[in-house]
Amino acid sequence: MSLKFAANLSFLYQDLPFLDRIAAAAKDGFEGVEYLFPYDFPAAEIKQRLVDNGIEQALFNAAPGDWVGGERGISSLPGREQEFKESIARAIEYATVLGNQRVHVMAGLLPADANRAERLDLYTRNVAWAAEQAKAAGLTIVLEPINQRDMPGYLLSYQKDALDVVRATGAYNVKVQFDCYHAQIMEGDVVMKLRAMFDQIGHIQIASVPSRNEPDGEELNSPFIFQTLDQLGYQGWVGCEYKPRAATSDGLAWLRTYRANSESNK
Repeated sequence: MSLKFAANLSFLYQDLPFLDRIAAAAKDGFEGVEYLFPYDFPAAEIKQRLVDNGIEQALFNAAPGDWVGGERGISSLPGREQEFKESIARAIEYATVLGNQRVHVMAGLLPADANRAERLDLYTRNVAWAAEQAKAAGLTIVLEPINQRDMPGYLLSYQKDALDVVRATGAYNVKVQFDCYHAQIMEGDVVMKLRAMFDQIGHIQIASVPSRNEPDGEELNSPFIFQTLDQLGYQGWVGCEYKPRAATSDGLAWLRTYRANSESNK
């Protein structure tokens, strides 16, 4: 078995218009695509691009509020419950058309004067509500801890933060979105955490640390992470959420090497 890689189109192929990135990812051999948000385009238009290029939709985020204005999720913000419910309804509509089985619900930023326990409680209740709505569509809600260096004040920063919310919801379709880049920055011990949390992980993302470039060096041993995921029998997507050093296609030696090694080990 070999891993399935999804190109994150919010990071890769930045020289192309957004929809054209789907064809570029397919041409480079990615099996799937993911990105932050699809809502600037009709779902049917994105779906047609996926079908035309024989590539799958892996993941996107529910709407985060005023992204340009600095919001990074509304699910923990008091008074925004109705807006949150509308964002989940819209995400489910898009996922139903696009065919992805995972939707990321961002936790939002914690103001310095806010009560963290209260915000976590609201987030947990909203996630549980979203998971209940998502069941009929066969969707899983994923929660991602994000490092404090890149996103200061984010509500979830450690894997335990997300695991606690997952368990508190009591919902089978709530999982952790394990981003190796964020995990390494905040706490390290990435492979041991992948092993320990494996049953609670619904999506994985990769990048080098600290530069967030191609997963081909620096602090993380990506080939060893891939080997571990193979051994664990991971069947989900590995999202490539990194900043290419130059043209995306020119930096894919790491992917070709992984595939060549996978073929030789069959």
